[in-house]
Amino acid sequence: MKWRKNKKQKKDKKRRFFKRKNDQEQVETGSVDETESLQVESINDEPEKADIIVDDNDNDNDNDVDVDSDDRDHSSEAPPKKQKMRVFKRLKERLKKSRKTMGIWRKKRLDDELIESLEESLITADIGVETTMTIMESLEEQIQKKKITTTDQLQSAVLNELMQRLPQSNESEDSFIYRPHVILVVGVNGVGKTTTIGKLASRLNAKGKKVIIGASDTFRAAAVEQLEQWAQRASSDIVRHNENADPAAVAFDTVQAAISRKADIAIIDTAGRLHTKKNLMEEIRKIRRSIAKKMPDAPHDIFLILDATTGQNAVSQTRLFHEALNVTGIILTKLDGTAKGGIVVSIANTFDIPIRYIGLGESIEDLQPFDSELFIRALIET
Repeated sequence: MKWRKNKKQKKDKKRRFFKRKNDQEQVETGSVDETESLQVESINDEPEKADIIVDDNDNDNDNDVDVDSDDRDHSSEAPPKKQKMRVFKRLKERLKKSRKTMGIWRKKRLDDELIESLEESLITADIGVETTMTIMESLEEQIQKKKITTTDQLQSAVLNELMQRLPQSNESEDSFIYRPHVILVVGVNGVGKTTTIGKLASRLNAKGKKVIIGASDTFRAAAVEQLEQWAQRASSDIVRHNENADPAAVAFDTVQAAISRKADIAIIDTAGRLHTKKNLMEEIRKIRRSIAKKMPDAPHDIFLILDATTGQNAVSQTRLFHEALNVTGIILTKLDGTAKGGIVVSIANTFDIPIRYIGLGESIEDLQPFDSELFIRALIET
């Protein structure tokens, strides 16, 4: 009878354990559902936010709410490995035009004809004559020293040579030193500055950053309205003035609003500049000086937007903007099937400016941080 009693006690204990566990899971599930419902209710009940129009006297920050990064929703972020593989697949699709010229790897024999074909394919891929010559000299030296004896070794050597010419950025999205971190976005007309700003704001917002956008492109018709639409999609505030306002004044007020509202990042749009016109380049220098009046170390980053389909013309754009503004990062847009991705290597090697982001498509999540290894592999691996 005693063993039956012990058996019954163990059974009751086991039943109580699983009952407690199930109750705990139900409570936890209920708390999550309740939290989510509260978040949804708070979003739906919140009145639609009006566009922020800042003037010189706007210093009121009593009603501002500082959103902690831990309270933001990160459920849409994909796991790193899956995200990396997805980006690599998209890159291979976008760079197929350049990769077709790399069909020389199918040839098994390492000879002079193969080396000539390699040189031609690098130039055709928009890597540039100067950069290509430097790479070929290094490869020929390795071949003479018998360090390269097969086409597989040659392909690996080309990958290493290209990788060495792509400077890496030390700045992470999650480790901005300044608050607010001010980013000035520049570039010529038609490269996709406004669209890129919207995508960048959305990406940073998903990372838990509070972003304010400054509409300093007061020259182009409907530029402010377009930026407002992107700011709404990115769940970011926007600072704007009336039409034909002074772009430098808008930039100044954007930094002031970012400070008063405790924003993490301020992204300032600018009008498309004809990089060959000195008076227009001087105007953008004025914007930079205006920002520095409010925050001496700002802008902390100057991003140059380049159209990947423009080829070697992007090199001259980079040279003139870099001389005028000291560009700290490049964002390459319109990287589709018609683009020759080698321009990335040419620009990075010539100016030692890191490529920060690349645009892989039209949707808001298609702006991705630049990964040099993935990019080069997608460019040359057949």
